[in-house]
Amino acid sequence: MAIDIGGTKIAGALVHPDGTMTATTRRPTPRGVDADGVMAAVAEVVADLSASPLWSSAVRCGIGSAGPVDTSRGTVSPVNIGAWRDFPVQERIAAELAARGADLPTVLAGDGVAMTAAEHWLGAARGYANALCMVVSTGVGGGLVLNNQLHPGPTGNAGHIGHISVAFDGEPCVCGGRGCVESIASGTAIARWARDQGWTPSAGSGTGGSVGANGTAGPGTARDATAAGVAAAAAQGDPIARAAFDRAGRALAAAIAASATLVETDIAVIGGGVAAAGDTLFGPIRTHLAQYATLSFVQELQVVPATLGTHAGLIGAAAAATMLLTPSVSLEPSSGPAPAG
Repeated sequence: MAIDIGGTKIAGALVHPDGTMTATTRRPTPRGVDADGVMAAVAEVVADLSASPLWSSAVRCGIGSAGPVDTSRGTVSPVNIGAWRDFPVQERIAAELAARGADLPTVLAGDGVAMTAAEHWLGAARGYANALCMVVSTGVGGGLVLNNQLHPGPTGNAGHIGHISVAFDGEPCVCGGRGCVESIASGTAIARWARDQGWTPSAGSGTGGSVGANGTAGPGTARDATAAGVAAAAAQGDPIARAAFDRAGRALAAAIAASATLVETDIAVIGGGVAAAGDTLFGPIRTHLAQYATLSFVQELQVVPATLGTHAGLIGAAAAATMLLTPSVSLEPSSGPAPAG
């Protein structure tokens, strides 16, 4: 059983050992309600899942959530769900399951860790024993697989690459640090830097863009002053827009190289809205990586796009549950998830 909690939607599915999904359901994340109001939407998702004839076959439950998370306490404080601060989501979901006859072991994972589990199981990191997976969007998060084991750390935040400092004298970050990757390479940061350098979107800038408002996935619009417009302008050769993505790519390359050097990862997988800019982002990353990943054991490090897209949250919650809880079934090889309604 998989539940994926984000700022815009709460989704659920029953996930088979080969990655196929059934009984998929979703609700919009409520706005303007208290903590219990948000939880009510989660309860509706659980109720939908319980109507499936496969409900009684579930053996574990994975919960993926936007962060910050504290998996040691089972709590979440999502930046984009203001009603939840230190909310005991794992305990509350376990109670909902038990009330419907499914007294299952549950596990909580941050969305970056869930995405990592998904990409290692069925995506771009499949077959690699050591992988760094990243989400580059309004923020920059990630997770680690080491020796084929998901490595969330004591509180579930290991691999949070967005808050590695790559600019010693860089600008302050919202986390309280300075020169963090997120403050340079997030969609929000890319757009802000470009505007600060004098870039302004043209009438056609952003049309067909791949990075939406504030750096999240979605099409750009005319005169788009967000990362969508910057990506579109960079693709058209605008020098400031290209410099903005080169700067972001350099920050990501430095952090990827540092992480790979520390734990000897074989591959870095990058997803999220900003990654949808394609070679506009990946070109600079790969160019700069050659300057940072210089030791022999990281020179062959690959940087590739994530492949699971919108399925990564639910697939990742299920994969995290299987990787982190006592196994009773194993993940089976699959050519990829085949969601069904």
